[in-house]
Amino acid sequence: MVEKITLDKKDRLAVAWRSTFIQGSWNYERMQNGGWAFSMIPALKKLYSSKEDRAAALTRHLEFFNTHPYIASPILGVTLALEEERANGAEVDDVAIQGVKVGMMGPLAGIGDPVFWFTVRPILGALGASLALGGSIIGPLMFFVLWNVIRWVFMWYTQEFGYKAGSKITEDLSGGFLQDITKGASILGMFVLAALVERWVSVPFAVKLPKISLSEGAYVDWSKLDEGSKGIETVIREVQSGLSLENFKQQTLQQQLDALIPGLVPLLLTLLCMFLLKKKVSPIVIIVGCFVVGVLGHLAHIF
Repeated sequence: MVEKITLDKKDRLAVAWRSTFIQGSWNYERMQNGGWAFSMIPALKKLYSSKEDRAAALTRHLEFFNTHPYIASPILGVTLALEEERANGAEVDDVAIQGVKVGMMGPLAGIGDPVFWFTVRPILGALGASLALGGSIIGPLMFFVLWNVIRWVFMWYTQEFGYKAGSKITEDLSGGFLQDITKGASILGMFVLAALVERWVSVPFAVKLPKISLSEGAYVDWSKLDEGSKGIETVIREVQSGLSLENFKQQTLQQQLDALIPGLVPLLLTLLCMFLLKKKVSPIVIIVGCFVVGVLGHLAHIF
């Protein structure tokens, strides 16, 4: 009987420590994939003995990944559990592992910003700054120490939580529970990524369309204004009420597209990039192509 391979606390600590550098090789093609793979190396070395299995596992974890750097910890924990079960002979394939990662990274990413960037850090920063303004060096030191203690404690315990939860998920492999989780996570991940297209992708058109003449009463009639400060007050009041400063309205192509279907062009651009990737076009070529088109379009006053 083959002895079961288990990731002990030392292995999991090594992964947690490496995960603090998850953004060290952030790139526009696959974002945090390099840092993620770097974090997984201690576990992969323990789980897989042959060079081929290690290379395959590392390749598996070089796929696209991006989330809040601290929220990646529970996802790491679940992934460690899945890899451990796979190394011990469970039917956990690449699709299952990647599906769980993608499905979790989107929903969890929205937690990190409000908790860490908009709550914990401003509170600690204000406390440290108040002490620093009083001439105490304890202020910046306290901010540095408390921030890293809170960050590390959160990352370690959420990784452990994910690891234990992931182990429970893999207990019912024969009943297809993992397959259901994988399918649901993949669907959720696709929805989240699709919703983020409008936020991440921007194609602002600067092309101007013919002007529209405004009817009387929709704009400031400069000929009827009083002279001096009284006239200025009248202009301010009329503009605040919604009147235009000119007797025409300048339309742009972007306004018309937004009125038709907001986010249509970013969606089409994303679908085009996906189509090119499916046709085996290099991501670097796509990035350079978008850069060139953007620069030329800006010079031609299209964007």
